[in-house]
Amino acid sequence: MLKLSNIHKTFNAETVNEKRVFTGLNLELEDGDFVTIIGGNGAGKSTMLNVIAGAFKPDEGSIEIDGIDVTNMPEHKRAAYIGRVFQDPRMGTASDLWVEENMSIADSRGHRRGLRWAITSKDRERYRELLTQLDLGVENRLTTKMGLLSGGQRQAITLLMAAMKKPKLLLLDEHTAALDPKTAAKVLEITDKVIAENKLTTLMVTHNMRDAIDHGNRLIMMSEGKVVVDVKGEDKKKLTVEQLVNMFSAAGGKELSDKAMLSN
Repeated sequence: MLKLSNIHKTFNAETVNEKRVFTGLNLELEDGDFVTIIGGNGAGKSTMLNVIAGAFKPDEGSIEIDGIDVTNMPEHKRAAYIGRVFQDPRMGTASDLWVEENMSIADSRGHRRGLRWAITSKDRERYRELLTQLDLGVENRLTTKMGLLSGGQRQAITLLMAAMKKPKLLLLDEHTAALDPKTAAKVLEITDKVIAENKLTTLMVTHNMRDAIDHGNRLIMMSEGKVVVDVKGEDKKKLTVEQLVNMFSAAGGKELSDKAMLSN
C-alpha cells in the first residue's frame, strides 16, 4: 500500500551544516496497517512523514502510495491521497473560521466548493452527527470559531477532518504530544475508533513507548534514519516497555529519549 524504496535525503549538502538523514531507507505497509513509530530525537521519524507527504523531496529513491508513484508529485496534489494531523493543535485548521466551515473545507477536498453560504442543512446535520461521536461536547458548537476550542477538542476535530474523505494514508505526527495526559488518552481513544471505522492505513509517530505498544498492529523503531526494530501481530501484543528498550539497544539503536524511556 505504501512503499518507500532506497530513500536518500541530505540537508545542506556539501556545507558545514550537512545533515544526512536517510541513506537507503526502505519501508512497506500493507493495506489497513496501523503502524506506530518511535525513536530518539533526530532518528528521522518526522522527516520520513514529510518525505511521504511531499514537504521534502528525496534525493534518491521512490515513493508509492496504493501503487501510484508519487515521488515527483507536488505536495498539494499528493494531499488527495493523504490525511495528516500535526503535533500543534493549531495546525491543519483555520482558527478564525467556524467549526462547520473547517469541516466543509475538509469535506470539499478535491473539488471546488464555497464556504459558509454553500453549507447545506444536510451537511450541517452530518457534521453534527460526526462530532457527536467524539463525545467532547462540540456537536452543538458548529458556529464557534475553531480557535476558541480547547487543544484536545481541536485536535480531535482535526483528526476527524483528516479522515472525512477516507485518504489512502493517514499520517499522525506526535498528534497528542502537546496535550495533557488525560486529554491525550481521549484523543488516542478517538484515533483508534476513527482508524478502525474507516479502515485507514496509518503511520503514527510517538515518543511514548507505552502508546506505541498499545496502539496499532505493527511497531517500528528508528535510529539514524533506519528502521532498527519491526514488530507486528502477536509479537507486538506481548511486548513490554522493558523488552522494547532491550530490542532497541540490541539492534544498535542510539539516543532513545528520556521521555520515551519513562513512558510506561
